[in-house]
Amino acid sequence: MTGKSVDPQIQALLNMLRQRGAPMLHTLSPAEGRRTRNAVFVEMGGTGEPVDQVTDMTIPGPAGPIPVRLYKPASEKPLPVLIYFHGGGWVICNLDTHDPACRALANRAKCAVVSVDYRLSPESKFPAAIEDSYAVTLWLAENGRQIGCDPKRIAVGGDSAGSNLATVVARKARDENGPRLVFQLLIYPVADLSTFDTDSYREHGSGYLLTTDSMVWYRNHYLSSEQERFDPNASPLLAEDLNGLPPALVQTAEFDVLKDEGEAYAKKLERAGTPTRYICYQGMIHAFFNMGGMVDGTWKAIDDAAEALRKAFNA
Repeated sequence: MTGKSVDPQIQALLNMLRQRGAPMLHTLSPAEGRRTRNAVFVEMGGTGEPVDQVTDMTIPGPAGPIPVRLYKPASEKPLPVLIYFHGGGWVICNLDTHDPACRALANRAKCAVVSVDYRLSPESKFPAAIEDSYAVTLWLAENGRQIGCDPKRIAVGGDSAGSNLATVVARKARDENGPRLVFQLLIYPVADLSTFDTDSYREHGSGYLLTTDSMVWYRNHYLSSEQERFDPNASPLLAEDLNGLPPALVQTAEFDVLKDEGEAYAKKLERAGTPTRYICYQGMIHAFFNMGGMVDGTWKAIDDAAEALRKAFNA
């Protein structure tokens, strides 16, 4: 252990969850995981802020319509847009679990937010979530003005598994002559599924909400083979070329198994010449970005993200 302590509000939250005695995620089926964990995430997020317009709609995808939720603060001009991919290990969570954070980002960054309900695993395994995420990005670049968005100012972002998707979308846009993205918001990204052998896994692998056992469960449901762990679209840290990508903010939590790989990815982006800011939030745990209903420290991270987005959109 680090010898440091978690934030008191985080500790109170962990104590509350422990007292409820819910079964560990890795012992559940995907359906049971969604039913139990999604409700907890909605509870932790609290009541979302009012946003001028919130609209549920669908965007054409490779396997059928992709549900999205569009958040728009009041504006007479086309708004820059953040395409947001939710976390949940590619298995759990949905538009509702991440609704409060998306509302807050829209208001504070003064941008539209399009939250993407991509296909989940194991029903639709890797790379289905990537295909949906990129399809939404292409659609917005081509049709964004129809919904009041500026197709020249598109950022991608997400938390955890969603952050993993954002990194892959950014590389695909670069490699496939896709939209010129202006920013990446990477919140405790899953950057390396090839190994869980890091100090942060060893130190924080149990007792801090996201466990090593949970990550094994997520990985096994998402991927179809051992070899896929080494695919850069599953493990972005293994990508050889990170040149020419949009500027990034990488946010991690001190007591999170993903801290080390998030920091490593930020450093690799920097070495490749991508303007990158890295922030590790002390005393925080995984998923804290979506705990605004219970944890004051959430708002510092959201404000930092919104500030970075505003700067990128107005550069």
